[in-house]
Amino acid sequence: MKKDFVSRGRSVSDLKAHLILTTKYRRKVFNAAMIKRIHELFEDLLEKWECKIVEFNGEEDHIHLLFQYHPDLQLSKLVNSLKSVSSRKLRQEFLDELEKVYYKKKVVWNSSYFIASCGGVTISTLKKYIENQNTPEQ
Repeated sequence: MKKDFVSRGRSVSDLKAHLILTTKYRRKVFNAAMIKRIHELFEDLLEKWECKIVEFNGEEDHIHLLFQYHPDLQLSKLVNSLKSVSSRKLRQEFLDELEKVYYKKKVVWNSSYFIASCGGVTISTLKKYIENQNTPEQ
C-alpha cells in the first residue's frame, strides 16, 4: 500500500481528519446537485490550503469530509473557510432550493461541527462508511 505523505519544509506527515457538517436545524435541504457542488468547492478550497480530499459524501442534512492536511494548518480556520465559502456559493447558486427550507434567512450550516483525527488503521473503515452514505437521488 502506497503512503501519501505530505512533505513541507522540515516535516513529513500523514495527518487525516474526518469532518462532519450539518445543515442548520438539521433540515433536509441538500439534493444530489448541491452535494456535488459542495464536493467541488471543498476540493478547490482544500487545494488552496495545501490539503486534499481522501473521501467525501453526504446526505440531505449533513456531509462527511475525510481529508489530509499538514501540521502547520489551523483546523478551526480551515473549517471556518469551508463553511463560509460553501454557504455563500450555495446561496448564490441554489437560492430557490434554500428558500423553500429556510424562508428569509438562508443559513446553510449549523454553527457547530464535528472533527476527529484519524489513524491509518481506521481509514479504510471510515472511507467505506462515507462511501455508503445515503446520497439523494437525481
